[in-house]
Amino acid sequence: MDKYRIDSHKLMFHVDRVNAWINEREVYPIYVEISPSGACNHRCTYCALDFMEYKPRFLKTELLKKRLTEMGQLGIKSIMYAGEGEPLLHKDIADIVNHTRKSGIDVAITTNGVLLNKELTDSILANVSWIKVSINGVTKGTYAKIHQSNPEDLNRVIENMAYAAKIKRRKSYSCALGMQLLLLPENCDEVIGLAKKARDIGMDYLVVKPYSQHPFSKTTKYKNIRYRKYLYLADELAVLNTDKFNVIFRINTMKKWDAGAPDYEHCYALPFWAYIDSLGGVWSCSAYLSDGRFRIGNIYQDSLRDIFSSQKRKKLARWAKDKLNTEKCRVNCRMDEINRYLWSLKHPPEHANFI
Repeated sequence: MDKYRIDSHKLMFHVDRVNAWINEREVYPIYVEISPSGACNHRCTYCALDFMEYKPRFLKTELLKKRLTEMGQLGIKSIMYAGEGEPLLHKDIADIVNHTRKSGIDVAITTNGVLLNKELTDSILANVSWIKVSINGVTKGTYAKIHQSNPEDLNRVIENMAYAAKIKRRKSYSCALGMQLLLLPENCDEVIGLAKKARDIGMDYLVVKPYSQHPFSKTTKYKNIRYRKYLYLADELAVLNTDKFNVIFRINTMKKWDAGAPDYEHCYALPFWAYIDSLGGVWSCSAYLSDGRFRIGNIYQDSLRDIFSSQKRKKLARWAKDKLNTEKCRVNCRMDEINRYLWSLKHPPEHANFI
Protein backbone atom coordinates (compact mmCIF):
# COMPACT_ATOMS: atom_id res chain seq x y z
CA MET A 1 0.00 0.00 0.00
CA ASP A 2 1.37 3.39 -1.04
CA LYS A 3 -0.08 5.39 1.83
CA TYR A 4 2.12 8.38 0.99
CA ARG A 5 0.84 8.41 -2.64
CA ILE A 6 4.41 8.45 -3.92
CA ASP A 7 3.35 6.84 -7.21
CA SER A 8 0.50 9.33 -7.60
CA HIS A 9 -0.05 12.90 -6.35
CA LYS A 10 -1.73 14.87 -3.57
CA LEU A 11 -2.94 18.03 -5.27
CA MET A 12 -6.58 17.10 -4.71
CA PHE A 13 -6.03 17.81 -1.02
CA HIS A 14 -5.42 21.47 -1.83
CA VAL A 15 -8.82 22.39 -3.20
CA ASP A 16 -8.42 26.10 -2.46
CA ARG A 17 -5.31 26.39 -4.64
CA VAL A 18 -6.85 24.35 -7.43
CA ASN A 19 -9.99 26.47 -7.36
CA ALA A 20 -7.88 29.63 -7.49
CA TRP A 21 -6.07 28.24 -10.54
CA ILE A 22 -9.31 27.23 -12.26
CA ASN A 23 -10.67 30.73 -11.70
CA GLU A 24 -7.41 32.28 -12.95
CA ARG A 25 -6.52 33.89 -9.65
CA GLU A 26 -2.98 34.25 -8.31
CA VAL A 27 -1.56 30.99 -6.98
CA TYR A 28 1.52 30.72 -4.78
CA PRO A 29 3.36 27.39 -4.75
CA ILE A 30 2.31 24.65 -2.37
CA TYR A 31 5.68 22.92 -2.57
CA VAL A 32 9.24 24.16 -3.15
CA GLU A 33 12.42 22.21 -3.78
CA ILE A 34 15.62 23.88 -2.58
CA SER A 35 19.22 22.99 -3.36
CA PRO A 36 21.27 24.40 -0.46
CA SER A 37 24.45 22.90 -1.95
CA GLY A 38 25.72 22.67 -5.51
CA ALA A 39 28.48 20.26 -4.47
CA CYS A 40 28.04 16.50 -4.18
CA ASN A 41 30.12 13.74 -2.61
CA HIS A 42 28.92 11.13 -5.14
CA ARG A 43 28.89 10.97 -8.94
CA CYS A 44 25.97 8.65 -9.63
CA THR A 45 25.92 7.11 -13.10
CA TYR A 46 22.28 8.10 -13.61
CA CYS A 47 22.50 11.67 -12.25
CA ALA A 48 19.97 13.84 -14.07
CA LEU A 49 21.63 17.10 -13.04
CA ASP A 50 25.21 16.26 -14.00
CA PHE A 51 25.13 19.24 -16.38
CA MET A 52 25.13 21.50 -13.28
CA GLU A 53 28.68 20.17 -12.66
CA TYR A 54 28.54 19.79 -8.86
CA LYS A 55 30.07 23.21 -8.21
CA PRO A 56 30.96 24.03 -4.56
CA ARG A 57 28.41 26.78 -4.04
CA PHE A 58 26.10 27.10 -1.05
CA LEU A 59 23.11 29.26 -0.28
CA LYS A 60 23.83 31.92 2.34
CA THR A 61 22.24 30.78 5.58
CA GLU A 62 20.85 34.04 6.94
CA LEU A 63 19.37 35.13 3.61
CA LEU A 64 17.83 31.70 3.10
CA LYS A 65 16.32 31.79 6.60
CA LYS A 66 14.82 35.20 5.82
CA ARG A 67 13.24 33.79 2.67
CA LEU A 68 11.99 30.72 4.56
CA THR A 69 10.18 32.96 7.03
CA GLU A 70 8.66 34.76 4.07
CA MET A 71 7.60 31.49 2.43
CA GLY A 72 5.77 30.47 5.56
CA GLN A 73 3.92 33.79 5.52
CA LEU A 74 3.01 33.29 1.85
CA GLY A 75 1.43 29.91 2.56
CA ILE A 76 4.05 27.59 1.08
CA LYS A 77 3.21 24.27 2.71
CA SER A 78 6.33 22.15 2.21
CA ILE A 79 9.99 22.24 1.25
CA MET A 80 12.22 19.38 0.16
CA TYR A 81 15.96 19.88 0.45
CA ALA A 82 17.68 18.04 -2.40
CA GLY A 83 18.68 19.50 -5.76
CA GLU A 84 21.77 19.54 -7.93
CA GLY A 85 24.04 18.69 -5.00
CA GLU A 86 24.03 16.81 -1.70
CA PRO A 87 22.02 18.98 0.74
CA LEU A 88 23.79 17.71 3.84
CA LEU A 89 27.07 19.21 2.61
CA HIS A 90 25.76 22.61 3.67
CA LYS A 91 27.48 23.38 6.98
CA ASP A 92 24.32 24.95 8.43
CA ILE A 93 21.80 22.39 7.20
CA ALA A 94 20.54 21.63 10.73
CA ASP A 95 19.86 25.31 11.40
CA ILE A 96 18.17 25.65 8.00
CA VAL A 97 15.95 22.60 8.51
CA ASN A 98 14.88 23.63 12.00
CA HIS A 99 14.16 27.20 10.89
CA THR A 100 12.02 25.86 8.05
CA ARG A 101 9.80 24.02 10.50
CA LYS A 102 9.77 27.03 12.82
CA SER A 103 8.42 29.02 9.86
CA GLY A 104 5.39 26.72 9.70
CA ILE A 105 6.59 24.74 6.69
CA ASP A 106 6.77 20.95 6.49
CA VAL A 107 10.33 19.74 5.80
CA ALA A 108 11.71 16.78 3.85
CA ILE A 109 15.19 15.73 2.77
CA THR A 110 16.34 13.60 -0.13
CA THR A 111 19.98 12.67 0.43
CA ASN A 112 22.55 9.97 -0.19
CA GLY A 113 22.66 9.69 3.60
CA VAL A 114 26.42 9.44 4.03
CA LEU A 115 26.56 12.60 6.17
CA LEU A 116 23.42 11.88 8.19
CA ASN A 117 25.45 11.19 11.32
CA LYS A 118 24.18 10.86 14.87
CA GLU A 119 24.69 14.51 15.76
CA LEU A 120 22.75 15.74 12.73
CA THR A 121 19.98 13.19 13.26
CA ASP A 122 19.60 14.22 16.89
CA SER A 123 19.39 17.88 15.80
CA ILE A 124 16.74 17.64 13.09
CA LEU A 125 14.67 14.46 13.35
CA ALA A 126 11.92 15.99 15.48
CA ASN A 127 11.28 18.66 12.85
CA VAL A 128 11.37 16.62 9.63
CA SER A 129 8.34 15.05 7.96
CA TRP A 130 10.39 12.53 6.01
CA ILE A 131 13.93 11.59 5.03
CA LYS A 132 14.57 9.48 1.96
CA VAL A 133 18.03 8.17 1.12
CA SER A 134 19.15 7.17 -2.34
CA ILE A 135 20.75 3.73 -2.06
CA ASN A 136 21.18 1.81 -5.28
CA GLY A 137 22.51 -1.53 -4.22
CA VAL A 138 22.83 -3.79 -1.21
CA THR A 139 26.38 -4.97 -1.92
CA LYS A 140 29.40 -2.70 -1.76
CA GLY A 141 30.44 -3.46 -5.32
CA THR A 142 27.12 -2.59 -6.92
CA TYR A 143 26.59 0.43 -4.70
CA ALA A 144 30.05 1.86 -5.43
CA LYS A 145 29.71 1.20 -9.16
CA ILE A 146 26.42 3.09 -9.46
CA HIS A 147 27.15 5.86 -6.93
CA GLN A 148 30.79 6.11 -8.08
CA SER A 149 31.74 6.43 -4.45
CA ASN A 150 33.72 4.79 -1.67
CA PRO A 151 32.29 1.28 -1.16
CA GLU A 152 32.31 1.90 2.61
CA ASP A 153 29.67 4.60 2.12
CA LEU A 154 27.09 1.82 1.88
CA ASN A 155 27.72 0.73 5.47
CA ARG A 156 27.70 4.34 6.64
CA VAL A 157 24.30 4.94 5.10
CA ILE A 158 22.82 1.79 6.59
CA GLU A 159 24.26 2.58 10.02
CA ASN A 160 22.99 6.17 9.82
CA MET A 161 19.47 5.12 8.90
CA ALA A 162 19.40 2.37 11.52
CA TYR A 163 20.31 4.97 14.14
CA ALA A 164 17.63 7.35 12.87
CA ALA A 165 15.07 4.56 13.12
CA LYS A 166 16.16 3.81 16.68
CA ILE A 167 15.84 7.46 17.72
CA LYS A 168 12.48 7.75 15.99
CA ARG A 169 11.12 4.80 17.96
CA ARG A 170 12.66 5.90 21.25
CA LYS A 171 11.29 9.45 21.06
CA SER A 172 8.07 8.65 19.16
CA TYR A 173 8.90 11.03 16.32
CA SER A 174 6.58 11.07 13.32
CA CYS A 175 9.34 11.40 10.69
CA ALA A 176 8.93 8.79 7.95
CA LEU A 177 12.23 7.12 7.09
CA GLY A 178 12.67 5.65 3.66
CA MET A 179 15.13 4.35 1.12
CA GLN A 180 14.92 4.73 -2.62
CA LEU A 181 16.44 2.58 -5.34
CA LEU A 182 16.52 3.61 -8.98
CA LEU A 183 15.94 0.33 -10.81
CA LEU A 184 18.77 -0.33 -13.27
CA PRO A 185 20.22 -3.40 -15.00
CA GLU A 186 23.16 -3.26 -12.57
CA ASN A 187 21.03 -3.55 -9.42
CA CYS A 188 17.88 -5.43 -10.45
CA ASP A 189 19.14 -8.60 -8.73
CA GLU A 190 19.67 -6.74 -5.44
CA VAL A 191 16.23 -5.20 -4.97
CA ILE A 192 14.90 -8.03 -2.82
CA GLY A 193 17.99 -7.97 -0.63
CA LEU A 194 17.79 -4.22 -0.17
CA ALA A 195 14.10 -4.44 0.73
CA LYS A 196 14.90 -6.99 3.43
CA LYS A 197 17.72 -4.84 4.76
CA ALA A 198 15.49 -1.74 4.83
CA ARG A 199 12.76 -3.66 6.68
CA ASP A 200 15.20 -5.15 9.17
CA ILE A 201 16.80 -1.84 10.20
CA GLY A 202 13.43 -0.17 10.78
CA MET A 203 12.67 1.77 7.63
CA ASP A 204 9.07 2.71 6.93
CA TYR A 205 9.38 2.05 3.22
CA LEU A 206 11.56 1.33 0.22
CA VAL A 207 10.71 3.05 -3.06
CA VAL A 208 11.68 1.31 -6.28
CA LYS A 209 11.42 3.79 -9.14
CA PRO A 210 12.32 3.96 -12.84
CA TYR A 211 14.93 6.08 -14.57
CA SER A 212 13.88 9.34 -16.22
CA GLN A 213 16.06 11.04 -18.84
CA HIS A 214 16.59 14.73 -18.17
CA PRO A 215 16.61 16.65 -21.48
CA PHE A 216 19.87 18.48 -20.57
CA SER A 217 21.68 15.64 -18.83
CA LYS A 218 25.10 14.57 -20.09
CA THR A 219 24.22 11.05 -19.03
CA THR A 220 22.41 9.00 -21.69
CA LYS A 221 23.47 5.52 -20.58
CA TYR A 222 19.96 4.50 -19.53
CA LYS A 223 17.81 6.46 -21.96
CA ASN A 224 16.66 3.30 -23.74
CA ILE A 225 15.95 1.20 -20.66
CA ARG A 226 12.54 -0.51 -20.60
CA TYR A 227 10.82 -1.78 -17.49
CA ARG A 228 8.44 -4.41 -18.84
CA LYS A 229 10.85 -7.21 -17.98
CA TYR A 230 11.20 -6.00 -14.37
CA LEU A 231 7.52 -5.80 -13.47
CA TYR A 232 7.57 -9.29 -11.96
CA LEU A 233 9.43 -7.77 -9.01
CA ALA A 234 6.22 -6.12 -7.81
CA ASP A 235 4.77 -9.45 -6.63
CA GLU A 236 8.04 -10.68 -5.15
CA LEU A 237 8.46 -7.48 -3.16
CA ALA A 238 4.85 -7.37 -1.98
CA VAL A 239 5.37 -10.42 0.25
CA LEU A 240 7.89 -8.43 2.29
CA ASN A 241 5.32 -5.86 3.36
CA THR A 242 4.34 -5.73 7.02
CA ASP A 243 2.17 -3.45 9.11
CA LYS A 244 5.28 -1.30 9.71
CA PHE A 245 7.13 -1.59 6.39
CA ASN A 246 6.08 -1.22 2.78
CA VAL A 247 7.77 -1.57 -0.59
CA ILE A 248 6.44 1.06 -2.97
CA PHE A 249 7.14 -0.40 -6.39
CA ARG A 250 6.34 2.42 -8.79
CA ILE A 251 4.73 0.24 -11.43
CA ASN A 252 2.47 3.02 -12.70
CA THR A 253 5.47 5.27 -13.34
CA MET A 254 7.42 2.43 -14.95
CA LYS A 255 4.60 1.74 -17.38
CA LYS A 256 4.42 5.43 -18.27
CA TRP A 257 8.17 5.47 -18.96
CA ASP A 258 7.81 2.56 -21.37
CA ALA A 259 4.84 4.28 -23.04
CA GLY A 260 6.82 7.45 -23.76
CA ALA A 261 5.36 10.95 -24.11
CA PRO A 262 2.48 11.97 -21.78
CA ASP A 263 -1.15 12.18 -22.87
CA TYR A 264 -1.52 15.88 -22.01
CA GLU A 265 -0.49 18.50 -24.54
CA HIS A 266 0.66 21.38 -22.35
CA CYS A 267 1.92 21.97 -18.79
CA TYR A 268 -0.57 23.21 -16.19
CA ALA A 269 1.47 22.49 -13.06
CA LEU A 270 3.94 25.39 -12.94
CA PRO A 271 1.94 27.60 -10.51
CA PHE A 272 1.92 24.92 -7.82
CA TRP A 273 5.63 24.49 -7.22
CA ALA A 274 9.06 26.10 -7.60
CA TYR A 275 12.74 25.17 -7.50
CA ILE A 276 15.54 27.24 -5.92
CA ASP A 277 19.07 26.41 -7.04
CA SER A 278 22.30 26.77 -5.09
CA LEU A 279 22.91 30.23 -6.57
CA GLY A 280 19.53 31.46 -5.39
CA GLY A 281 17.86 31.24 -8.80
CA VAL A 282 14.12 30.58 -8.65
CA TRP A 283 12.75 28.36 -11.39
CA SER A 284 9.27 27.30 -12.38
CA CYS A 285 10.52 23.95 -13.70
CA SER A 286 13.59 21.91 -12.77
CA ALA A 287 13.56 20.15 -16.15
CA TYR A 288 14.63 23.41 -17.78
CA LEU A 289 17.32 24.62 -15.39
CA SER A 290 19.56 25.88 -18.19
CA ASP A 291 16.72 27.58 -20.09
CA GLY A 292 16.42 31.20 -18.96
CA ARG A 293 12.74 31.35 -19.92
CA PHE A 294 11.96 29.28 -16.83
CA ARG A 295 14.05 31.34 -14.40
CA ILE A 296 11.67 33.76 -12.68
CA GLY A 297 13.96 35.49 -10.19
CA ASN A 298 16.68 35.22 -7.57
CA ILE A 299 16.28 35.24 -3.80
CA TYR A 300 19.39 37.43 -3.40
CA GLN A 301 17.79 40.19 -5.45
CA ASP A 302 14.05 40.07 -4.75
CA SER A 303 11.53 38.92 -2.17
CA LEU A 304 9.64 35.76 -2.94
CA ARG A 305 6.38 37.68 -2.86
CA ASP A 306 7.69 39.83 -5.69
CA ILE A 307 9.04 36.81 -7.58
CA PHE A 308 5.87 34.74 -7.26
CA SER A 309 3.68 37.73 -8.13
CA SER A 310 5.85 38.84 -11.05
CA GLN A 311 4.59 39.28 -14.57
CA LYS A 312 7.34 36.95 -15.80
CA ARG A 313 5.99 34.08 -13.70
CA LYS A 314 2.42 34.75 -14.80
CA LYS A 315 3.40 35.05 -18.45
CA LEU A 316 5.43 31.84 -18.26
CA ALA A 317 2.54 29.93 -16.67
CA ARG A 318 0.17 31.12 -19.42
CA TRP A 319 2.63 30.15 -22.13
CA ALA A 320 3.20 26.69 -20.61
CA LYS A 321 -0.55 26.18 -20.27
CA ASP A 322 -1.31 27.18 -23.85
CA LYS A 323 1.78 26.51 -25.95
CA LEU A 324 4.48 24.40 -24.28
CA ASN A 325 4.89 21.14 -26.20
CA THR A 326 5.13 18.45 -23.51
CA GLU A 327 6.36 15.87 -26.00
CA LYS A 328 9.75 17.57 -25.58
CA CYS A 329 9.58 17.50 -21.78
CA ARG A 330 11.07 14.96 -19.43
CA VAL A 331 9.00 11.78 -19.31
CA ASN A 332 7.74 11.23 -15.74
CA CYS A 333 8.76 14.71 -14.69
CA ARG A 334 8.14 15.79 -11.11
CA MET A 335 4.75 17.26 -11.99
CA ASP A 336 3.56 14.52 -14.34
CA GLU A 337 0.72 13.15 -12.21
CA ILE A 338 -0.37 16.66 -11.26
CA ASN A 339 -0.49 17.59 -14.92
CA ARG A 340 -2.62 14.53 -15.67
CA TYR A 341 -5.00 15.52 -12.90
CA LEU A 342 -5.27 19.17 -13.98
CA TRP A 343 -5.64 18.18 -17.64
CA SER A 344 -8.57 15.95 -16.73
CA LEU A 345 -10.22 18.83 -14.83
CA LYS A 346 -9.95 21.04 -17.91
CA HIS A 347 -10.84 18.24 -20.34
CA PRO A 348 -13.39 16.04 -18.53
CA PRO A 349 -14.52 12.81 -20.16
CA GLU A 350 -17.98 12.25 -21.57
CA HIS A 351 -20.66 11.45 -18.98
CA ALA A 352 -18.65 13.18 -16.23
CA ASN A 353 -21.91 14.14 -14.49
CA PHE A 354 -22.73 10.48 -13.82
CA ILE A 355 -20.63 10.35 -10.67
